[in-house]
Amino acid sequence: MHFLTEKIWFPKPEETTSDGLLAIGGNLSVERLLLAYNSGIFPWFEADQPLLWWSPDPRMVLFPEKFKVSKSLRKILNNGKFKITFNLNFSEVIQNCATVPRKGQAGTWITAEMQNAYLNLHKDGHAVSVEVWENDELVGGLYGVNLPNKKVFCGESMFSLVSDASKVAFYHLSEYAKAHNYKFIDCQIYNDHLESLGAEEVRRTAFLRMLKA
Repeated sequence: MHFLTEKIWFPKPEETTSDGLLAIGGNLSVERLLLAYNSGIFPWFEADQPLLWWSPDPRMVLFPEKFKVSKSLRKILNNGKFKITFNLNFSEVIQNCATVPRKGQAGTWITAEMQNAYLNLHKDGHAVSVEVWENDELVGGLYGVNLPNKKVFCGESMFSLVSDASKVAFYHLSEYAKAHNYKFIDCQIYNDHLESLGAEEVRRTAFLRMLKA
């Protein structure tokens, strides 16, 4: 366990606890966040916790060419129900990710401090949103950190106000990643929903090797 100061640095990702916790403290400056994501590290903490930095093993990733399109999702994609945009309303996407209720979760880790930090990343061109619109209303989307020099997108959160909207956003992100020869989308931690869409777990050593390649 490492305790960070104002100095912008991180220990090696392999120096985590057994559950993937690497360090405590520091801040959410643009410089520190970019160093974290480029090093395979991300922040994740509740409102009543200190700033926590993670590099779990295994790591959940999606290789863009492996995105699974079910018959029902293909039907939705083909019927033109939704309109898709990129970076049209980042602030509303992250606000919805923070406030839309999620099954099994009582609160949110996307605190006001986190929202401000990623808005700053977005203003500097490093954080990206995908918006899903229905009848000119924002009904779903996602956001994350883009690492174009590494050909990696680090997904942070998704939301849906109508059925399948977040799946549609994730599909279009994967298509963008595939078209631009991205190696993978970092999904961070396993969950059933991500696995159903084609994401898979890889060992941290493999993840870091792909990130640095």
